[in-house]
Amino acid sequence: MSPAAAAMALAVMFAAAAVVARGADTGDDVLDGDAPGASFIFGDSLVDAGNNNYLSTLSKADMAPNGIDFAASGGSPTGRFTNGRTIADIIGEMLGQADYSPPYLAPNTTGGALLNGVNYASGGAGILNGTGRVFVNRVGMDIQVDYFNATRRQLDDLLGADRARRFVRKKAIFSITVGSNDFLNNYLMPVLSAGTRVAESPEGFINDLILHLRQQLTRLHALDARKFVVANVGPLGCIPYQKTLNRVAEGECVKLPNTLAATYNGKLRDLLIELNSGDGGLPGARFCLANVYDLVMELIANHGKYGFKTASVACCGNGGRYAGIVPCGPTSSMCDDREAHVFWDPYHPSEKANVLLAKYIVDGDSKYVSPMNLRKLFAL
Repeated sequence: MSPAAAAMALAVMFAAAAVVARGADTGDDVLDGDAPGASFIFGDSLVDAGNNNYLSTLSKADMAPNGIDFAASGGSPTGRFTNGRTIADIIGEMLGQADYSPPYLAPNTTGGALLNGVNYASGGAGILNGTGRVFVNRVGMDIQVDYFNATRRQLDDLLGADRARRFVRKKAIFSITVGSNDFLNNYLMPVLSAGTRVAESPEGFINDLILHLRQQLTRLHALDARKFVVANVGPLGCIPYQKTLNRVAEGECVKLPNTLAATYNGKLRDLLIELNSGDGGLPGARFCLANVYDLVMELIANHGKYGFKTASVACCGNGGRYAGIVPCGPTSSMCDDREAHVFWDPYHPSEKANVLLAKYIVDGDSKYVSPMNLRKLFAL
C-alpha cells in the first residue's frame, strides 16, 4: 500500500470509529429535536466521498494533489474529486451533522456509523445504467438505491423497525446529485453513444432520464425517505473540459451541452413539482430543487465579485488553453493559488466554489433552492 493510500485508509478508519462512538447509544436520543441529522448522499463524482477507492475503475481521485486542502485527512487524498470538501460535506456541516457521511463501500461503514448517514455516490455514475461505462466500473443510481435498501435493513436491526422508520423519515435528508455524466459520458460521447444519438432525439433521451429518476426517487420513498434535495445539472458547456475540447473563447461556453442541461432541468423541475403535489405525488415527501445551473452561472459570470481570478482555467490539470484535457493527478500541473479558481480540475468545482454553492442551497432564497431551503427542510 502506498503512503497516500495508507493515510487515506487511516483517515477513513478514524472518522468511522468516531462516528461509531457517537452512535453507540441507539436509544430514543437519535430522534430528539436536538440530535444531529443524517445525510444519505447519492450521485456522481461531485459528491463521491471515496466509494470509487474500492472499485477497479478509471474514475479515481485517490491520488495527490486531490484532497490537498481536506483538513480531516491532513491533506491526504480521500477519493474526493476536489482539493477539499465536496458540496455534500459542507452542507452536512452547516446542518449540524456530527461527521461526514462515510462511503458505503468503506469496511467500517456499519453499526452506529449509519446514524450519521451514508454516502453512496460514485465517480462516473449516472441515472442510466449504461452511463460511465468508459470508466469500466462505477456504481450507478439503480445500484446506489439497492445499497440504501441494504442500509435500511441494517437500521431496522440497529434501532428496531419503528424507531428506524421515524429516524429515516424525520432526521434524514436524501441528497441526489446526478445527471451530468448521462450527458458528458453517454449522450455527448461520440464513440460510445453514436447508436444512442442516432436512435434517440435529445428530448427522447432526456425523457428517458426523467422516467428512470422518477423510478429511483419512488423506490427511495418506499424505503421511508421523505426529505429530498435534488440538484439539477450544471452548465456543462462551461467546464474547462468542454471549453478546451471545443476551443471556445474565455468568456464563452459550449452551447449544445448547456442546451441539453437546461432542457433536462426544466423537466426535472416539473417532475419535482408533480411529486410534491397532492395528486400523483409521493405521500408525505418534500422535494427541494437545488438550482445548481444558475448558481454556477452566477459564480462564472461574477467570479471577481466572489474573489476568483478565473472561471475558465482548471487549477489542476493539463492540456489546452484551460488545462481541461488531462485529469488531476500526481503528474498534473497545479495552480499556485487554489482559491483563485472556480474549477479545481477539468470537471469539478474547487472547495471555495463548493462553499459558496452550499451556502445558497442551505440558507438561500427560492431563486436557487425551492420551494424552501435546506435549513427549513431539515426543520420539518
